[in-house]
Amino acid sequence: MHTLDLVVIALYLLCSAWLGLRLSGRQRTTRDYFIGNRQLPWWAVCLSVVATETSALTVISVPGVAYLGDVTFLQVALGYLVGRIVVAFLLLPRYYRGEMTTAYAYLGERFGRGMQSTASVAFLFTRLLADGVRLFAAAIPMKIVLDSLGLHLSYFAIIALLGAVTVVYTLIGGIRAVVWVDVLQMALYLVGGTIALAVISSGLDVNFLAVAAEEGKTRFLDFTSNPISSPYATVTAVLGGALLSTASHGADQIIVQRLLGCRTLRDAQKAVITSAVVVFAQFALFLTVGLALYSYFERASVEELGLTGSDELFPTFIVQGLPAGLAGLLLAGIMASAMSTLSSSLSALSSSTMADLYERFSRRTLSDAQGLRLGRLFTLGWGLVFVGSAALFTGTDNPVVELGLSVASLTYGGLLGAFLLGLWVRRARQLDAVVSFAAAVATMAWLFLFQPGLVGFTWYTAIGVAIVLGVGFLLSLRHRSDAQTAGAPDRRSRSEEH
Repeated sequence: MHTLDLVVIALYLLCSAWLGLRLSGRQRTTRDYFIGNRQLPWWAVCLSVVATETSALTVISVPGVAYLGDVTFLQVALGYLVGRIVVAFLLLPRYYRGEMTTAYAYLGERFGRGMQSTASVAFLFTRLLADGVRLFAAAIPMKIVLDSLGLHLSYFAIIALLGAVTVVYTLIGGIRAVVWVDVLQMALYLVGGTIALAVISSGLDVNFLAVAAEEGKTRFLDFTSNPISSPYATVTAVLGGALLSTASHGADQIIVQRLLGCRTLRDAQKAVITSAVVVFAQFALFLTVGLALYSYFERASVEELGLTGSDELFPTFIVQGLPAGLAGLLLAGIMASAMSTLSSSLSALSSSTMADLYERFSRRTLSDAQGLRLGRLFTLGWGLVFVGSAALFTGTDNPVVELGLSVASLTYGGLLGAFLLGLWVRRARQLDAVVSFAAAVATMAWLFLFQPGLVGFTWYTAIGVAIVLGVGFLLSLRHRSDAQTAGAPDRRSRSEEH
């Protein structure tokens, strides 16, 4: 690494903050701040969605998945397309019928304030952990770079730096700043990945795709592995990807907030469906990078290379194999992917805290200026908490992308199940939804903490959905069939609130 690389990285950090503030426009109300007054173009929202879900995990960890195994991970992206079609035509129309600013407002209308608050708290906790992993992932290549230059900063110091820059433009610019900077950041890391692939392939004496095929690494479909324990068996990957995408893009505020910023329902549907195609292309790019690295490192194992995990493979190549300037550009791309996810999370957490918790429980009527000021305070507070959360992670034996997806899936099944329970089980009431949701989250936490190898992480969402629907349906049998109509608020829950 050279000083030029550090200059490129420093310029990127300064430009990100400046562009975020420049492109954000003036924020006057919480509607401006949280959903851009529903004036965002669909293509920008689409790219922002992709940048948000991509994060540093895709850039540094997905190549390691292909290096250690094959490209069956790409099957998950097929499921993503199915899941987003479901979101586009089942859930988005309900969000656009009212003036909702969060995904959980629907649960509030269907069941009552208690279920809305429960879902919001679950989202806040899970997003904190999952994006803590993502922020930690971005610190991995930065630490390798700085160590090579004799600057031995801790993970915490690196995380704090990334967090500080991201908080600045998110705090002031709101969702507009987040979306437009996401578009630019996505372009940066895609260009970086393409450059890396070109440099690797041009320096090889062999056809890396032929070598990968010889080793069985180009396998795309997997009909032979155990679908219960293997996350990338075809049935598991496609079904798990579909349910994960339905939950993440239909019941997770970090994505729904962007979709609610589109001008019309049709624009939001185009944005969410097109994002699946873009994600497939991204996965293909970084998996191909992993196949190229397999030849670059001459088929050596992670241990033979002296590395502690597969997540260090791509960062190590960046440090050792790219010329000055390009290495800094690619590292800036990795940082961009992390910052896009962090800024999105900050905005989503702030909006959910404001609409689902503060406004619900305080019952205060705020002026536009007061609401905007409070929203920014929530953004700042969550930024500080995120830095602390990311600092809790110091390493993982598995690719960090799998850890991040596993953590996110702890509540995805419960959240999606709660939405489906409200849509499909007419007699279900608030208590039924809360109890079944709690049962699903508790079960998934037990599997994650104490039985990590029992089922593949791609089953987590499906199990959570099944628990909520099963338990919720059984509990609903206590009520008379005409107790409530489909989609109507829970009368008993409403009366209990007041």
